[in-house]
Amino acid sequence: MTCLHHRAALFAGAALLVPAAAQASEEAQPERRYLPTDIIVTGESASDYDTQDGSSATKTPTPLIDVPQGVSYITGDQLEDQSIRQLNEALRYVPGISMETGEGHRDEVFIRGQESTADFYIDGLRDDAQYYRSLYNIERVEVLKGANALIFGRGAGGGAINRVAKRAELGSQAISGEASVDSFGAFALLADMNQPLSDSVALRINGTYEEFDSHRDFYEGRFIGVSPTLTAQLGPQTTLIASYTYDDDRRVTDRGIPSVDGAGPLRGYDDTFFGDPAFNEAEAQVHIGRIRLEHDFGGGLSANGTIHYADYDKVYANILPSGVDTAAQTVFLGGYRDYTDRENWIGQGNLVWQVGNDTVESTLLLGFEASRQDTRNGRDTVSFTRAAVPGGLDPNETPLADTIFVPPYTLDTGARLRNSELETLSFYLQEQLQIGDHIELVGGLRWDRFDLETLDVVGGVTGDRVDEKVSPRFGVIVKPNRDLSIYVSYAESFLPQAGDQFLVLSPTSAQFEPEKFTNYELGVKWAPLAKVLVTAAIFRLDRSKTPFTDSLGNTTLTGESRVEGFEIGAVGEVSDFWKANIGYTYLDGELRSASSFGPAGQRLQQAPRHQIAAWNRFDVTQALGFGFGVIHQSDQYASFSNTVELPSYWRVDAAAFYTLSDRLSLQLNIENLFDETYYPSAHGNNNIQPAEPFSARIGVRFAL
Repeated sequence: MTCLHHRAALFAGAALLVPAAAQASEEAQPERRYLPTDIIVTGESASDYDTQDGSSATKTPTPLIDVPQGVSYITGDQLEDQSIRQLNEALRYVPGISMETGEGHRDEVFIRGQESTADFYIDGLRDDAQYYRSLYNIERVEVLKGANALIFGRGAGGGAINRVAKRAELGSQAISGEASVDSFGAFALLADMNQPLSDSVALRINGTYEEFDSHRDFYEGRFIGVSPTLTAQLGPQTTLIASYTYDDDRRVTDRGIPSVDGAGPLRGYDDTFFGDPAFNEAEAQVHIGRIRLEHDFGGGLSANGTIHYADYDKVYANILPSGVDTAAQTVFLGGYRDYTDRENWIGQGNLVWQVGNDTVESTLLLGFEASRQDTRNGRDTVSFTRAAVPGGLDPNETPLADTIFVPPYTLDTGARLRNSELETLSFYLQEQLQIGDHIELVGGLRWDRFDLETLDVVGGVTGDRVDEKVSPRFGVIVKPNRDLSIYVSYAESFLPQAGDQFLVLSPTSAQFEPEKFTNYELGVKWAPLAKVLVTAAIFRLDRSKTPFTDSLGNTTLTGESRVEGFEIGAVGEVSDFWKANIGYTYLDGELRSASSFGPAGQRLQQAPRHQIAAWNRFDVTQALGFGFGVIHQSDQYASFSNTVELPSYWRVDAAAFYTLSDRLSLQLNIENLFDETYYPSAHGNNNIQPAEPFSARIGVRFAL
């Protein structure tokens, strides 16, 4: 779509959303929450906080101002205001996170400079398969920053991302929905129905259908999701919550563009698809079921238990760019087809005991988690079959053009086949001790047993390793008054040498104990207004016991890296007409010694020094509101090689909201208002993702 057509879409939307002031509706805008009630981070919805359910950061009912750790989140209201549908889109508005392209088929992030495909959770339970996560059934997205194995177990070295799912609400009948379309032709339909079945039972169903499109040639896809949940009050103090989610995602696998001479993204080909649209396809079918039981014994003692089952069926195939010959004006291609079947079983139980008096208050957490994960992963490789000609093109080489000609190829099956079985058992203990009005202490330990068995079917190589680790967490909070807290904290996490997907243990990796992450943090949290929270922190995150292989082939765990940084943010309702979520993060990360990632002194990959994310909503009348957002990332390296740089960029977003009645509203969202050309993510040096240019989305939302 041309720039003229983009602007036409904008003005058409504005004409719909901003009628003459003399005819403005007197209906009030619905209340928008950018900060959870009472500044609490919980596993419940922000509008229905239940003190029996613990927070994501502590698994206990703890005010956010009393959590000795950096925590960012995006509420459901903010997600609606920004018209965000996918998790990776939402996380771009969280400073301290940079997005990895994820091979064009999955969520992948860097949190405080640490890469992960597995540190994703739903209601505090691990959701670690490699796929794109939709937000149609999500109440809020939370990002906990820094190592924290006490709460989440292995991984989470840089932090963890938790999605809080919507739940059925007792005694409340509601139906709402949304339809939207953007200037590229992508559209989304969403529905949310909550229906009481009796005084003690309620059913809620969320569903969505989306079709994808963008400026990228040949890119398309569709997503289907449905998620019913049931809440049953089994007694005055006992609640059962059951949920099931089915997600079906199909889209073109888009690996982006290559780099030029190791210097930067190939310019002039931002729309060009370096693949085969008949072959490049990713499909994922995901089933997730959970049953949670909550009970209040009285006297400050409560408990909850959850059984979680997930089945992931994923396949993706791609032809992708692997390099450019600028002199010959050609591009080299590679390719493969990969598939994964995974089943996860997780059982988790927590006992929380709150007791105390005016002098000392104690919140004690005792918990356990047991899990089993069975994974089957295979890969077929692409072989290009065109005969090599002396002085001519290589079999996998093709001229650069707006539409890439893919040389003939065949698919060689069975290049890789790996099976793995993972069993874990964890017990954890945490004490939160409040001494008087001004001192709080947080301390705890988690013991994990990690038993992994793998089989390389093609090579006939088996691997097995058992790790038992104890991970501590300590924090001291000083509160000069109830609205101000100053904290210092220490926490550890670990990651087994098999990596975060646990597909195979090589004979080398099976010899070594896990990598270690250590987070030191000093911060302040201040609530200057009843609905505003300001936070700031300085931190150091050390990663150690990373493998290093010397010139003689000897491997040791001597690799180390360090990230030092600072972050500041403010979120909430500044006034009756202004809601905001604003943040800045500074990261300075490098390899402190040679490791498998690279030589000492190299900057960490995709860790920009400066990140800014700000979203604001202004309600100028009872019916009319506007939104304004800014994202900035300074330059960053695409990989540890430090040879390909992704340039710094600024992106400006905007929105307009018009409430026709208490049941109907219109919305216009503009992404990349000034049509900036930038490259926000990569997967190595030659799979760089061009950002979407100016785009407009118009939507209508109703509630009955």
